[in-house]
Amino acid sequence: MTKLILHVPHASDKIPITEGFVVDRKILDQEITKLTDWYTDDLFFFEDSIIIRSDFSRIFCDTERFSDDSQEVMAKYGMGVLYEKSDNGQVIREINPKLRAEILNNYYWPHHEKLNQAVNEQIKSNGKALIVDCHSFPSKPLNRDLNQEKPRPDFNIGTDSFHTPDSLIEISKIFFTEKGYSLGIDWPYSGTIVPLNHYKKSKGVASIMLEVNRALYLNEPCNQKSSNYLVIKGVVAQYLEVIETAFENG
Repeated sequence: MTKLILHVPHASDKIPITEGFVVDRKILDQEITKLTDWYTDDLFFFEDSIIIRSDFSRIFCDTERFSDDSQEVMAKYGMGVLYEKSDNGQVIREINPKLRAEILNNYYWPHHEKLNQAVNEQIKSNGKALIVDCHSFPSKPLNRDLNQEKPRPDFNIGTDSFHTPDSLIEISKIFFTEKGYSLGIDWPYSGTIVPLNHYKKSKGVASIMLEVNRALYLNEPCNQKSSNYLVIKGVVAQYLEVIETAFENG
């Protein structure tokens, strides 16, 4: 039986190397509070799944960004793979080539290799693999968000034209509609992660992103769990079970 591969890139608040940062800890902590996908490692808990979690903050190294800034749309805002600016545009870090190489080699690439290995093992065992890219998003757009449209949906799925089966998109629509929640499709965020070794090559590798509006489970704008947290955790678990079953039988 295939196991879900849960990719959790933005749940950590850890900064392993402070070299390069030019702001004090208070400003850094404010940015971490704003940008972290709080508790997504727990919110997306699913028994017998394979969890690939970044153990460092996205502000330190964002494993969902392209390693090459020339390919990364957010790099022009100073928020490429290694954040140099805050959401407000303030300079928070200065990166030199040596520091960049050190972080990519010791943090970025090892994370991606873990994901790649998990996919390889599932393909070897079952002939296919399903990645769920696990995120949350603030109810109000960030300053640097490319999509500023409001109001935002309760949940969002991100898709890839090659790696996201149409059946999973349809199942997602039905699931959240029946639960009484609104669903964005590639809105307010689009896409979903696939290891580069398989991207646009392996049809047996499926991927879908699920994003949860933080207003559903946090007392925004802080990072405290709301009284609705366990309800939403239950909804997420039901969704994961539904798509796992559909993928297994598809």
